[in-house]
Amino acid sequence: MSIIEERAKRTKWFMDARFGMFIHWGLYAIPARGEWVRSVERITVEEYDKYFEEFNPTDYDPKSWAKAAKEAGMKYAVMTAKHHDGFCLFDSKLTDYKSTNTKAGRDLIREYIDAFRSEGLKVGLYYSLIDWHHEDYPAYGDRNHPMRDNEEFKNKQHNFDRYLEYMHGQVRELCTNYGKIDIIWFDFSYDDMRGEKWRATELVNMVRELQPGIIIDNRLEASGESSGSIKTKNPSVYSGDFASPEQIIPPQGITDVDGDPIPWEACITMNNNWGYCASDKMFKSPKLIIRKLVECVSKNGNLLLNVGPDANGRIPDESLHILSEIGKWMKKNSKSIYNCGKASIEKPEWGYFTQNGKFLYAHVFDGNIGALPVPGIKGKVKKVRLLSDGSEMNLIDTWNIKEFPDYAFINFGPNPTATYPLPDETDTVVEFELI
Repeated sequence: MSIIEERAKRTKWFMDARFGMFIHWGLYAIPARGEWVRSVERITVEEYDKYFEEFNPTDYDPKSWAKAAKEAGMKYAVMTAKHHDGFCLFDSKLTDYKSTNTKAGRDLIREYIDAFRSEGLKVGLYYSLIDWHHEDYPAYGDRNHPMRDNEEFKNKQHNFDRYLEYMHGQVRELCTNYGKIDIIWFDFSYDDMRGEKWRATELVNMVRELQPGIIIDNRLEASGESSGSIKTKNPSVYSGDFASPEQIIPPQGITDVDGDPIPWEACITMNNNWGYCASDKMFKSPKLIIRKLVECVSKNGNLLLNVGPDANGRIPDESLHILSEIGKWMKKNSKSIYNCGKASIEKPEWGYFTQNGKFLYAHVFDGNIGALPVPGIKGKVKKVRLLSDGSEMNLIDTWNIKEFPDYAFINFGPNPTATYPLPDETDTVVEFELI
């Protein structure tokens, strides 16, 4: 079986699930200025240590997180086991820089995994290839390191092989000590820090041996800036199982060099930061996020939606509200998301199509004057229903549509030529069962 065939087999559940939760959480929740605060503000290890000493998330309750994810209609989650600052939320035997050595005194990743599994959700772990705490990770002159322009680090010698042993060892721990892991989400490659610089083939082979069936993102050789060899017909061993566009939904989805679809997942924040940022109140509306989830699915992609819990371990109220509103819509319309992908019919001007076999879902964002024209299905429709409540709809045939024989027409009220408000202004979904 080829790499591409193996990838398709592994990602089947992922492509059916379509919607997941990203969780960025760590010491950076205390300064509350985003997860890159150490890099942006050039904070030294010594200065950052005060957050390690203080870390005590007394309200951490991953069971409530898992329930919120499930209620929102999410099928899987990915949580930061270690972010770029090097702090571990798991009980690694390879470092003292971990949650079990803080006032929390707990393996927070184990609790997350147990909680999300108990809700029937797939579990993923984010692991940063970058480490600003480890003394053997290159500092001076690196593009991202907090000490990149600190002259004290200019002549410091780093044993990068020793760092790689540490990094590989921690990945081994994550793949060994927590039962079945469904996703490992590496982040990220840049400049010459990519591919075999990470001993990527060795790392991937180890992960796949320890966790058969696990899916891996593409950032051992790529980043949010590019997809890497996953887009070729001859992908590398470490090309990953899915592409990971960040803070953008690709205009045409993501395909390989021949135009064939490949698995992809857009990772998106609810506001403008991944980690908790107390001043960032620029939250996207539930309406926008629902529509962007639909857009992802219509382009054969997934949406990984982020939450950034605060220093006490609480998901912000704004995020919980968004998740709740998405959940209300998903309860009525999830059939048009799960197991669906790009439709065989071109995108209409009033919204999007998603499709699952003979079922075509029209996601109507904008109302119409009179009847709504639906392209590409004239003469192919067996049945029409409003998905949210299953109520019958009919194709209409009135005097004022005679000039447009290539379209089927529907309306959302009894008078076929009248104008009615959409039943759901966020996204009204009409299910067409095709012949």
